[in-house]
Amino acid sequence: MGSMMGKSCLLGALVVGALSTGVAAQTKAESIKALSTDDYARAERFVGYNASPLVDHAVQSATWLDDGHFWYRDHDVNGDRYLRMDAATGKAEPAFDHVKLAAALSKLTGKTVDAKKLAIVDYSIAADGRYNIGTRSKHYVCDLKSAGVCVAKGGSDKDPAMKHGDEPGVLSPDKHSEAFIRHWNLWLRDVTSGKETQLTTDGVENYGYATDNAGWKHTDEAILVWSPDSSKIATFQQDQRKTSDMYLVSTNVGRPKLEQWKYPLVGDENITMIERVIIDVADKHVLRLQMPPDQHRSSLCDDVSCGRNGGWDDVKWAPDNKSLAFVSTSRDHKQEWFRIADPATGAVRTVFDEKVATYFESGNGEVNWQYLPATDEAIWFSERDGWGQLYLYDLRSGKLKQQITQGEGNVSEVLRVDAASRTIWFRGVGKEPGRDPYYQHFYKIGMDGQGLTLLTPEDADHTVSLSPDGRHFVDAYSTPTTAPVTVLRSADDGRVVAPIAKADISRLTATGWVPPQPFTVKGRDGKTDLYGMMFKPTHFDPNKKYPIVDYVYPGPQTGSVGSRSFSAARVDHQALAELGFIVVAIDGMGTPWRSKAFHDAYFGNIIDNTMPDQVAGLKELGKRYPWIDLDRVGMWGHSGGGNATVSALFLYPDFFKVGIAESGNHDNRNYEDDWAEKWQGLLVKDKDGKSNYDKQANQLFAGNLKGHLLLAHGTMDDNVPPYQTLLVVDALIKANKDFDLLLIPNVHHGYGEASAYMMRKRWDYFVRNLMGAEPPQGYAMKPPKI
Repeated sequence: MGSMMGKSCLLGALVVGALSTGVAAQTKAESIKALSTDDYARAERFVGYNASPLVDHAVQSATWLDDGHFWYRDHDVNGDRYLRMDAATGKAEPAFDHVKLAAALSKLTGKTVDAKKLAIVDYSIAADGRYNIGTRSKHYVCDLKSAGVCVAKGGSDKDPAMKHGDEPGVLSPDKHSEAFIRHWNLWLRDVTSGKETQLTTDGVENYGYATDNAGWKHTDEAILVWSPDSSKIATFQQDQRKTSDMYLVSTNVGRPKLEQWKYPLVGDENITMIERVIIDVADKHVLRLQMPPDQHRSSLCDDVSCGRNGGWDDVKWAPDNKSLAFVSTSRDHKQEWFRIADPATGAVRTVFDEKVATYFESGNGEVNWQYLPATDEAIWFSERDGWGQLYLYDLRSGKLKQQITQGEGNVSEVLRVDAASRTIWFRGVGKEPGRDPYYQHFYKIGMDGQGLTLLTPEDADHTVSLSPDGRHFVDAYSTPTTAPVTVLRSADDGRVVAPIAKADISRLTATGWVPPQPFTVKGRDGKTDLYGMMFKPTHFDPNKKYPIVDYVYPGPQTGSVGSRSFSAARVDHQALAELGFIVVAIDGMGTPWRSKAFHDAYFGNIIDNTMPDQVAGLKELGKRYPWIDLDRVGMWGHSGGGNATVSALFLYPDFFKVGIAESGNHDNRNYEDDWAEKWQGLLVKDKDGKSNYDKQANQLFAGNLKGHLLLAHGTMDDNVPPYQTLLVVDALIKANKDFDLLLIPNVHHGYGEASAYMMRKRWDYFVRNLMGAEPPQGYAMKPPKI
């Protein structure tokens, strides 16, 4: 569903329910007595934490420091190196003194830090030459000019000059200040001195400024957009005072601790709203825009903030700071309004709007609309012709001037618009005939729709990082079966300016690793091509019969396969296959990146979960490959995949024999409002009190269960609360069905440190119930300690 981050550590695991000990029938299959510890250890070699470190020089992303320099991590057998490249010369050098930084961090933390294993995820250079260093869980400011000194962000008693709050902040364009939330109000922190200033004073609990709470997500991040001159902040006061609460309780000795937060449900009369404001930083004046409260929604996803770079997706300042454009989204995501506000008066003008029959989306990854006030124009994204295209609008009249992109395939992300040359740079999919439609390429095109230019010619998936001035971009291209090559290219014509890295997978292949096998099958209609990946044991024998496991994430916001870039491990698919399974993932109809009609396949019937496509695809694979045993079909998934797995076992009980459903949102009437209301529609009741959500609930079909089902959930899951799974448990008990239940105390949606235990339980369950063998007793996974 929304966030899948696990934060808490495992206190224990409680197994509840009737433990199934029966062995699945092995029609046409060779009987296997038991798997050994060595079998599991061999499989564990292909889990990500073991496989990924064996790939050398795989530079799949780069971060620009300024117009002419970027940094990246280069990993090999000797560890990690952090390099900074000059785009003008193509030369790379160490980004900092690794040994000196390790020594400074060791001195600060009291723990030995290895210079070859710094685990840096964020790096920048401050105006005074100090380094901002971010690891997975900490942020430091380091001065390496002399002996080398680091302080934790927020300061310490040993360094009073640096001591200040550690709330996460949003840096101003001039990099002098950062805005953050404290006690429901917005504050400002001087980056150099640490001095803090309160900007708002009337923020109160559940009616605070810039607060980030989507129900399924509630963080301390501030949601706002700075004006280009750093003088103003566009944000909102978020009203949750009438929004309903969600409750969870901890598992511990003594009284449980109550966790309570705002979590609106589908159909609630009172949901979270935002009141748009503009704050003048110098005089601390709050200007409210002259409009009613807006929905807590985005044109991109089911939250007001959902782009991969954080921030507020649907708000853009004019370069001269004199106007502000934003897009409002209706509660059901079916209507968008493009509006312009005057930051001096708060006046708001609605320029144009768009209504759709199902749901509106403005792209993938980032919103694609752009504001061009100098020419009174806007670039608008729409799927009105069946594909994701760009359109040019006149802001004076609100009328369409022309369609910019044409034909099959989608614009996925607009990365840059040059108003002077009237040129647009964008990532797109499905525009190159004969290639995988999920491969992303990089293009440029004129605003007049002329001069479409492919800047990444290789038949591969391209991950692109564009320089701030738009002159160069880093391109890491790969496929599921070929490792990445990373180059620096010109954004003008795509020519290679300099090589950066070429991955070496020789250490990985030495373990016996084999790449997944991409395939296509036909969908439910017998016509539409579906794309998937297959994982086979490295000791595959075509003369044997293998049970098949289908990994599923049904969408609608993403699919089962994931990125088409190279990866040494996709979930634990290859590891599970190594135990003696065929593992597949299929992107069914109803998932994104293809045509609008493809994505709309099961709108308003969310229990569909792509199951007709999964069944059709598996049957076709069974006919194509005699070594697939369609009498032994299993499925597993997490979150939306947990929902889909239960619906598979309940609605196709003669086909799916074993299922493992983790943290599923089994009844979306019990899920946070805007996700389900986008994909299923607003809750509507008829005169008999029945709603369009009633028949979408998995528990209604519990009596159909025939196979083996393992349900799992974290008891402190604040994304999909555990009551979702307990609804299914209750129905199964009332239907007198045997099933298995694993509740993991005190973990959130992603299971945290219990993830390895859950992985082993999945392996055991499929081995015992789908393969008909006995797993080794109590095998202990060995993930690295972070």
